[in-house]
Amino acid sequence: MSGSTGARTLRVSAADAWAADASGTYREDGRTAPGTGTSGAPLPVPPSRHPNIASGEWPLRDAIELGALPGAVPCARLHARHVLWEWGLSGLSDDVELLVSELMTNAVAASAPADQIIPVRLWLLADQARVLVLVWDSSPRPPVPMDAGEDAESGRGLLLVEAVCQRWDWYLPDTGGKVVWALTAP
Repeated sequence: MSGSTGARTLRVSAADAWAADASGTYREDGRTAPGTGTSGAPLPVPPSRHPNIASGEWPLRDAIELGALPGAVPCARLHARHVLWEWGLSGLSDDVELLVSELMTNAVAASAPADQIIPVRLWLLADQARVLVLVWDSSPRPPVPMDAGEDAESGRGLLLVEAVCQRWDWYLPDTGGKVVWALTAP
């Protein structure tokens, strides 16, 4: 996956059942997990206006970091499909793949103006019925749904996200950039 896109994969095994403490540091059995760039990118803790989004019961967790390049979107979509299959949640694949595709496309576009290749990050959190998709990019600018005309070839991504998921929103983590999230269920 990483050879042709310049992407670097960081994966947190579903069996690890990571949980974020109040500082946003991931811990398993009381130990601090390795930081970004080794085995997993810690999920930025959402502010209090997003209760129970990333905290709570999410026994299945996965993370991937990709370069903000055009190939990141299909890699993330394929990654999500395989992870959901592994978790036995293939019934949610179509919706989750659409969410991942739209949110990653926006993240890559938001990171594109940089002089260097900046990472974008995707987290998938799930229980047996729901999947929470979170995407981080380096831009603090809020995602804004556009009113695309009939003939427009782009600009409908967040409208699709809104139509497919139960809820979506975004927040500015303490670590910089922004996280856009979407929650889907059957």
